Amino acid sequence: MKGLLLFPLLAIALVGQAQGQNIAVTGRVLSATGTAQPGVTVLEKGTANGTSTDADGRFRLTVAPTATLVVSAVGSATQQIPVNGRSSFDVRLVDNETALNEVVVTGSRATEGRSNILTTAPVDVISAREIKVFAQTDVSQILTYIAPSFQSSRQSISDGTDHIDPASLRGLGPDQVLVLVNGKRRHSTALVNINGTVGRGSVGTDLNTIPNAAIKRIEVLRDGAAAQYGSDAIAGVINVQLKDDTTGLQISSTVGQHYEDDGELYQADANLGVGLNGRGYLNLSGQFSSRSYTNRTGTDTAPLIYLGSGGNYPASASTEQARRDLKAQDDALVTRNGYDRNNLRLGQSESNGYVGFLNLGYKLLPGLEAYVTAGGSRRTGRAAGFYRLPNQATQSDLTVYPNGFLPFINTVIVDQSVIAGLRTRLGGFDVDLSNTFGRNAIDFNITNTLNASYPVGLSPTRFYAGALAFRQNTSNLSFTRRFTDVGGLSNLNVAFGGEYRDDNYQIKAGDPGSYANFGRLIGTTPTASGSQVFPGYQPSDALDRSRTNTAGYIDLESDITEKLLVGIAGRAERYSDFGNNVSGKLAARYSVTPDVAIRGAISNGFRAPSLQQRYFTNTSTQFIQGAANQVLTVNNDNPIVRNGFSPTGTGQQGFGIQPLKQEKSRNYSLGVTARVLKTATLTIDAYQIEIRDRIVLSSQFNRNNPTVNTILGSLPVSQVQFFANAIDTRTRGIDIVANNRSQLGPGRLTLTLAANVNKTTVEKINSSPTIDADQSGLQNTLFDRQQRNRVEDAQPRSKINLTAGYNIGILGIEARTVRFGEVEYRDARLGSPAGNPNFLYSSIDQTFAAKWITDLTVSVQVTKLIGLSVGANNIFNVYPDKFKVDPRNSATNFSVDPLMNYNSTLDNTNRGRTIYNPNQFGYNGGFYFARLLVNLPTGN
Repeated sequence: MKGLLLFPLLAIALVGQAQGQNIAVTGRVLSATGTAQPGVTVLEKGTANGTSTDADGRFRLTVAPTATLVVSAVGSATQQIPVNGRSSFDVRLVDNETALNEVVVTGSRATEGRSNILTTAPVDVISAREIKVFAQTDVSQILTYIAPSFQSSRQSISDGTDHIDPASLRGLGPDQVLVLVNGKRRHSTALVNINGTVGRGSVGTDLNTIPNAAIKRIEVLRDGAAAQYGSDAIAGVINVQLKDDTTGLQISSTVGQHYEDDGELYQADANLGVGLNGRGYLNLSGQFSSRSYTNRTGTDTAPLIYLGSGGNYPASASTEQARRDLKAQDDALVTRNGYDRNNLRLGQSESNGYVGFLNLGYKLLPGLEAYVTAGGSRRTGRAAGFYRLPNQATQSDLTVYPNGFLPFINTVIVDQSVIAGLRTRLGGFDVDLSNTFGRNAIDFNITNTLNASYPVGLSPTRFYAGALAFRQNTSNLSFTRRFTDVGGLSNLNVAFGGEYRDDNYQIKAGDPGSYANFGRLIGTTPTASGSQVFPGYQPSDALDRSRTNTAGYIDLESDITEKLLVGIAGRAERYSDFGNNVSGKLAARYSVTPDVAIRGAISNGFRAPSLQQRYFTNTSTQFIQGAANQVLTVNNDNPIVRNGFSPTGTGQQGFGIQPLKQEKSRNYSLGVTARVLKTATLTIDAYQIEIRDRIVLSSQFNRNNPTVNTILGSLPVSQVQFFANAIDTRTRGIDIVANNRSQLGPGRLTLTLAANVNKTTVEKINSSPTIDADQSGLQNTLFDRQQRNRVEDAQPRSKINLTAGYNIGILGIEARTVRFGEVEYRDARLGSPAGNPNFLYSSIDQTFAAKWITDLTVSVQVTKLIGLSVGANNIFNVYPDKFKVDPRNSATNFSVDPLMNYNSTLDNTNRGRTIYNPNQFGYNGGFYFARLLVNLPTGN
């Protein structure tokens, strides 16, 4: 908050610099054939002052007498027209078949943007049109299908991760990509992913809190940029640029559902852009979305639902005939009670929400502009956990749920953000002073559940389980200037500045009933504590922790010669909780010919441990091979983590893990860019990213190990996990992007090929003396083969995107097919089950084949104001490969042979119910949709 004190002082200085008088200019924009062109953007160059033409192609704008007008429209060449004191202009657009190179601002602090084939690092540009053209309706899914280096898939039965999709860039973690909005750092979520999903142990940014209607474009910088932007920018940067136009009102409505007649979607959004009397713009966006759940579960293979214990046969059923008889009795109860063995809900969660964004720019005085970007959203979600069978006595109460129950985790996710700032020129420098505030909070309410430890019949069936909250406030002051003829250089862009950031993380306890044990016994066996599926946060979990960060940076960029562009950046940071860090970057681009260039970069970066990773703690119920486990997650400061271990020691024993510190990275990239035949562009970029001391959530240490049993003592949990700088990794990959836009017959054809291939390997596991000295197998548990699998192979290591679009008159056709590369699953366990040496746990491992997912959209511009699109995502209804099922995992397996009897732990289907791996493209199948778009232009 210290940075806020700079505002009144600097504002006084800025006002003193403001000078000059503006003039009003008017004009009309026509096509090459003389037709009026509505919706054409007209900007005062170097400012956010702009407008759009009305239905008759006319515009009016107040600008400086020495200004230059920038006139741009899709499919036409951008024109720059000096005002030179004139007040009236007639503009003729010129078709441009080579307008393939979007001007980008991400990855450079230069005062003038460069096209994405002229930058020193690769940048994808996703336009507002691309965001709207296909069936995907949230930002993470849109990017997954457009940008091959980006990957996100919806998870199921994974607590909060059902409601906030983990996402990655270039195969790295959700917290190793930095998200910006209008070039300013976006806050992360309050959620840390602790269940068995990709991104386990990480904290990402919820891109789905930004409405599609508000987005002008998305720039994806595929290169390390910590020296420019600070922590997290190891894999790259995603910069969401919001609309700043004044074109009027645009309304759209989308409806759709999956081929399986579920997952219904209803979404409506609107965007309003108005001019402010030639002094600025006001752009307002809103979105409402309602998404139903999907269910792709298999049939429960548990032999017994009502009889026996935990779904299996009791020891007394010691012959095949006894088991057949018991199964017949149980089947009769299933039929009589109408029990459905398809008892899970595996698929996307229910979600309902609304979000609004404001983007404002206003010229307070000549040369002094204020800007504000503000957003808020509220999203509710409902996702199921694992079914509690009626014969799971310690987790249920038959007087409340005689047929068992399916518990639900209900979330309320509230997200708020405000960016406010001033821009001006001071001493020849462009000056930007800003403050960015962001907050994300998640409340957990558990329904259709109970606390089994209540006296019989007295447990409530819903509980408030507590909340997580994260807040971030960033104050930034930057100076940028382009010098000419400096020390023999034709130009030199100089940027420098400072930043102060304050982070805060909170855990709030739930109701006592959500976590407490009230003493009920089944015979002599205690019943489970807390609300089933999600025990609430306890008062001992509750916390309120903060830290601060101060940073300074400098960025130099110069066209050393007409062919050579060089950029150098450096950044120094100090964190209040772990100390200092310095990052640097050197990047260059060399034009071999006018159409071919080589570019490359080398940099070092870092990622600070998030407050969520430092301080999160809770107890959760996690099912592993179908068995319920009470898993304790302890923070890095807990004595269980930090203390050493001695067999003869006293006091709390521990694992001897060091305090969390920053991850450090080295990034290398080398690429080539080319313009081909004046209608196409091609970029190929190879990269290597080395990360030391990568922060991960450990595997789960089981109480069956004598050392772990001693450490856990009397705690009512069976397993424990914690955060540690446990691994070093190396990622290598290549990105290829080719675009072609040309005239084909009477229409315009656009073709895109984009691909990413990457491979991440775990190079080293960083243990502790306590774990290294242990003789009972802890070395294999800190980061087991399943955790290694999640880092190396659980997401597609390759993705190919082929897109074609053809527009002729009022008709547009867009087709896209995406190849999601193979993924792998590896079981955590080594060796064989006790007494069964012929079975190897590694036989559960599985490779899931690559699949092509095809989308198709047909659009018609019904009138000038109304457009209609219909189409489908995954039009051929492709699903991932199914998990293998072990023959012993069968409800009709009556064997009493210990090597042949019923066993559901020898595959990864959780008693036959988990059919698909979600990590390629989900498993919801085909989805068809219709979208109505209405444009209502306004005058300015």
